[in-house]
Amino acid sequence: MGKGYFGSSIYDTPDKGKLSLWERFRLNNRLYFTLKYARIVFRSRKEAIMGSYDDIAWADSSDFIFRIIEKTGGKFHISGMEHIAETPDPVLFIGNHMSTLETMVLPAIIAPHRRVTFVVKESLVSHPLFGDVMRSRDPIVVGRTDPRKDLEVVLNEGLELLSKGISIIIFPQSTRSIEFKPEDFNTLGVKLAKKAGVKVVPMALKTDFWGQGKIIKELGPIDRHKAIFIKFGKPFEVTGSGKDENQKIIDFIQSSLNEWQKL
Repeated sequence: MGKGYFGSSIYDTPDKGKLSLWERFRLNNRLYFTLKYARIVFRSRKEAIMGSYDDIAWADSSDFIFRIIEKTGGKFHISGMEHIAETPDPVLFIGNHMSTLETMVLPAIIAPHRRVTFVVKESLVSHPLFGDVMRSRDPIVVGRTDPRKDLEVVLNEGLELLSKGISIIIFPQSTRSIEFKPEDFNTLGVKLAKKAGVKVVPMALKTDFWGQGKIIKELGPIDRHKAIFIKFGKPFEVTGSGKDENQKIIDFIQSSLNEWQKL
């Protein structure tokens, strides 16, 4: 596969040094961010309705959002990207879910290297703004109200997608949360990985740069003082009950968050 948008296993937003007046105006400017973001969303929605929103368009629009975040002061620190395509077979990307940001930028990081989709809540595929785009990505849709039914859907549809060579991103927490609570990190991902016989790539995310909106959750405030961290771990197999592997993912996330908190 190609090198994608970043060309390396590590990416840090460059320090531009002295900023122009316009660049200073954009910093932490929620209106600028929202308008630029909305423009991409509406364009992507139009392409999805027309049936032309493919994997390349998805990755491109994700990269546009990535660059808008940087222009408004977001500073990315991404590591472990060599693990994304380390194995030629499809994988499960399993990580914590902190904000809208990861849903929007992960395609730019992962999709250039392998076909991928998400496990998402039903409310996202029926959303008036994001529904058409999300449905075009053929996601696995869960209700998050009936764990037994969600497990059945994830296992059945996940096996089908993985058999087609499509990797899956799953956030085992029931909802986005700034605070990482291991007790809310269910075993859906590792159960699917075990049943499908595919490896897991753990992800740790710190994306509280992008807050949650009061009216539209996906249009919340931004805070350029909060650095953005994304880290991918080495792929591993799931054996036994999967309990130890799920704990391994939790430990990976917790240790990364603890490390970033000290910076």
